[in-house]
Amino acid sequence: MTQIPQRSLRDGTSIPGIGFGTYPLQGEDATSAVLAALENGYRLIDTAVNYENEAAVGRALAETPVHRSDIVVTTKLPGRHHGYQQTLDSFESSRAALGLDQIDLYLIHWPNPSVGRFVDAWRAMIDLQKDGRVRSIGVSNFTVDFLTRLAAETGVLPAVNQVEVHPYFPQEDLIAFHTKHDIVTEAWSPLGKRAAPYNEAVVVDIAHAHEVTPAQVVLRWHAQRGVVPIPKSQNPERQRENLDVFGFSLSDEEIAAITALGRPDGRLFGGDPNTHEEM
Repeated sequence: MTQIPQRSLRDGTSIPGIGFGTYPLQGEDATSAVLAALENGYRLIDTAVNYENEAAVGRALAETPVHRSDIVVTTKLPGRHHGYQQTLDSFESSRAALGLDQIDLYLIHWPNPSVGRFVDAWRAMIDLQKDGRVRSIGVSNFTVDFLTRLAAETGVLPAVNQVEVHPYFPQEDLIAFHTKHDIVTEAWSPLGKRAAPYNEAVVVDIAHAHEVTPAQVVLRWHAQRGVVPIPKSQNPERQRENLDVFGFSLSDEEIAAITALGRPDGRLFGGDPNTHEEM
């Protein structure tokens, strides 16, 4: 089984250096995929209320022979539940759906600035961590300005910020801010979905040089930049391939060449957190 390095979080806990994404899987597809991922060695499982698959993920957690203490389960608070009491209530619904006593990593899914209640939600999450119902707390799709506001109004920075990162959108400035402030970057859609750069000459050449696949090159690029990628695949063979990225290393020049693929309009669907909102 692939040995996955651990990433230390600012609160003294840790998460695996790669995770398994579950969007948009639902029902038996989600349960089967998570069971296969756990069998193949994944130990960080990512879900969300808005994925509508928490119960399906929970069934996999109940059925797997992998010990609960070895699995890091992430779920996310939807925008419609922002607010202090709303967050506490939403958390309890997620915990029940997943069938867990404790959620390992709880994230605010989007800041939704027009609503303006993400700080209230964050205060509730701080309290959930204090009373032990959540192990670690973080956010998703937060910009530097939103992160700075959390720190200014609560004194607590997130342990994790899960954001869009892939070769066409490398997020250099945000990752630099995370590094400076001890926030771990997680990457959703780390391979770029339909815009995956598998045919880019630089990616193809690097893959040939290391005798790996283009997807493995991209996932290794994430890992060496200090990013925890969260790839999704229903295919067990592809799951194993995506996990097997810690047995080779890219040079600084190779990392820079992949990063140089970044584009000003590189977002997959224009999901700018300053304007894009999900309830």
